[in-house]
Amino acid sequence: MNHQQPPLDRFSNLLGRLLTGPLPPLLLIATLLLGLAALWLTPREEEPQIIVPLADVMVQAPGLSAAQVERQVTTPLEKLLYQIDGVEYVYSMSRPGAAVVTVRFFVGEDREDSLVKIYNKLYSNTERVPAAVSAWVVKPVEIDDVPMVIAALWSRDPARTGDHQLRRLAEEVERQLQSIPHTNRVSVTGGRPRQIRIELDPQALAARGTVPLEVAWAIEASNVLLPAGTLQRLNREWIVEAGTFVTDARELERLVVNVVDGVPVYLKDVARIRDGPAEPTDYTWIGFGPAAGETAPEDTVWPMVTVAVAKEKGANAVWLAEDVRDTLARLEREIFPPEVGVTILRDYGRTADQKVDDLVASLLVAVLTVVIFIGLFLNWRAALVVGLAVPVCYGATLGLDLAFGYTINRVTLFALILALGLLVDDPITGIDNIERYFRIGRYRPRRAVLLAMAEIRTALIMSTVAIILAFAPMLFITGMMGPYMAPMAFNVPVSVTLSTVVAFLITPWLAYRVLDHRPPEVAYDVRRTLLYRLYDRLLRPLLSSRRRAWLFLAAVAAAFLLAAALPALRLVPLKLLPYDNKNEFQVVIDLPEGTTLERTQGVARALGDYLLKVAEVEAVAAFVGTPSPMDFNGMVRHYYLRNEPQMADLRVTLA
Repeated sequence: MNHQQPPLDRFSNLLGRLLTGPLPPLLLIATLLLGLAALWLTPREEEPQIIVPLADVMVQAPGLSAAQVERQVTTPLEKLLYQIDGVEYVYSMSRPGAAVVTVRFFVGEDREDSLVKIYNKLYSNTERVPAAVSAWVVKPVEIDDVPMVIAALWSRDPARTGDHQLRRLAEEVERQLQSIPHTNRVSVTGGRPRQIRIELDPQALAARGTVPLEVAWAIEASNVLLPAGTLQRLNREWIVEAGTFVTDARELERLVVNVVDGVPVYLKDVARIRDGPAEPTDYTWIGFGPAAGETAPEDTVWPMVTVAVAKEKGANAVWLAEDVRDTLARLEREIFPPEVGVTILRDYGRTADQKVDDLVASLLVAVLTVVIFIGLFLNWRAALVVGLAVPVCYGATLGLDLAFGYTINRVTLFALILALGLLVDDPITGIDNIERYFRIGRYRPRRAVLLAMAEIRTALIMSTVAIILAFAPMLFITGMMGPYMAPMAFNVPVSVTLSTVVAFLITPWLAYRVLDHRPPEVAYDVRRTLLYRLYDRLLRPLLSSRRRAWLFLAAVAAAFLLAAALPALRLVPLKLLPYDNKNEFQVVIDLPEGTTLERTQGVARALGDYLLKVAEVEAVAAFVGTPSPMDFNGMVRHYYLRNEPQMADLRVTLA
């Protein structure tokens, strides 16, 4: 203790005042509580929010061929929409009697302003609309339109409850699910809706001197309800309405469609009226594979109708998915027939929650690993100090994610796990140097902490700056990958910066109060340590010989070139993100144009029968002639427009 005490600079003096102040313990407690609150409150979802204004302009031009639609409608519309400020791409698809023109703005453009620009451009050029165009509609497309929960309603007894009854049941389920807060679009796919069909009898029409146009005109004129003013009587005002809507088939049967020689001709005289399911325009069914369990039906498929639920922007997918599952369970008890089953084909809320739970488990394993590792090389007190740094850094990072509007998704989790190995470096360096100064025993404990931190201050700051500079280019990624990778560009530098703050504020405070300040009985000499002797044997030959040093550098360069050549030679797969653990994939079936719906159904059934024999398959849901509920890939590729008879999708759910 009699050695000359080296002077302290301003930073060390400030740190010395903090060691005895309340700031470090308050930061420690506040960050831990903030992390728990952020982990609970931050919305959880599968994919990051990408703001890419996108809209489909759907145009109807009945009577025109695909070539005429392209020349008269699509090409002029493309040129018109491309003039809008902020538009990046314009795509189009022309077919007989219709066209779809997709307008995609640059990433980051304001969604509402972009839609206003589209409407303004269309309605300010209505005089240029060809006469063949009967109608058009602008449909915005965004990532929140992707359903996060898909429930399949299927029947074990198609004779009692077929696709028509399933459709009506699903529409009631749709109405119930729409009442759940924070739901976005709720859609029903599959099944035949209720329809009143009028099948004209040509012989009966000829016998009564009536033509089909007269029947159509009579139905149109009779199915009208119009306000006819008000009536005051007995001190009351009554609303008067003229006409009425057709409510059932019996009213249509009594409808007069013509009068021949003073004799009324009723609709039932010239047509057969059916009130029931519509003609099939698509097929949807589900089958269960070996992974579904022993209780699942085998060797057959069942009629199915799906109900897809999307969430509002910023809503917590986990909480919303729980509400959807609870509502489905209640409806299954209250209104579902016993032969109707419910199978969840997709639940992004549950998978997102599972990934967050995996992060917490990884965090605990990491803390335990760090504690054991530091405890073996230093002591358990130093291990405790370093172990507390990890949840403190994560707590502050998650709190900033919540404050800046980031959600917990697969990219955020990847960034936090990537930062796990970086954020422990600074606290480990700090506690190791403080422990070394305590073992030297030359200075008082408080001064030893300050000198130890002053010695490594520049190294800690420069390492943090280097990591920030390494990840800074990710902030300038353009296109869709920009906002998709934004959580990584934010979380890694923030967590590493916070680890440096922890290393300068909380780690010294904990070390000052937790570590043993007593100097060892035997004077500390670093040259007697095992680590020094091993390092000396490895490094001294390289330092003593210039030839060995150059050979070592050449070996390092060769190892670097070999590692860089592995992805270039396709020996190691190279991708930006790790593979996601998805339990579903899609089989897209495209048959030649003109293929009938029944032929497409046969092909889909053959593929489904094969997939249902695979051991890992839990369920196969088929959508023939109608698009399946889309995923992120389907949104970008516009798979929601696949409604032709020659098209089919198979949604395969794995164990």
